[in-house]
Amino acid sequence: MQSATDVQMNLGWTVQIYNITEALPNLVNPFFMLPLLAVLKLRAGDLVGFTFLQFIFHLPVVLLLVWLLGMTFSSVPPVIP
Repeated sequence: MQSATDVQMNLGWTVQIYNITEALPNLVNPFFMLPLLAVLKLRAGDLVGFTFLQFIFHLPVVLLLVWLLGMTFSSVPPVIP
């Protein structure tokens, strides 16, 4: 948070960008799908092409939206009472 304050970035957007960067790798490594793979008797290799395609499609869309929406907020420094 200190580095976001130093470059005058909105603190709310800093948290959202952290959440986005944490969620994007889930499109490549779908560990949430492991129970479903067991039920459907599929291998993890069967999903690799699908997850890579999802990642390639969503990465530019998400980065563009983060950039565009990040420009709409002004920096408000935190006030310590």
